[in-house]
Amino acid sequence: MPAYWIARCVIHDPVEYKRYTDQVPGIIAKYGAKVLARGGKYQIMEGPEVFHRFVLLEFPTFKAAVNCFQSPEYVAAASHRRSGAGMVENVIVESGEFTK
Repeated sequence: MPAYWIARCVIHDPVEYKRYTDQVPGIIAKYGAKVLARGGKYQIMEGPEVFHRFVLLEFPTFKAAVNCFQSPEYVAAASHRRSGAGMVENVIVESGEFTK
């Protein structure tokens, strides 16, 4: 069953943040991810207007998404944004209707 990695981002240092984003496509590809949305036009419909970049990735499974996020390659790449280049909220959610 597919899972989705949803990221909401604020970029503070575009140069350092790019060191992170340049590495991500190769890393997520190893885990079977497909980019559904990365950057691009958006409109906040409700809620706080804190984040200004949005990313939606589809992975073949929840486990693949979690493994990618926890992989040494991703952790190393994320260190560039975690050092103050940006603020990100990442959520991984399994597809399907579970509220019944």
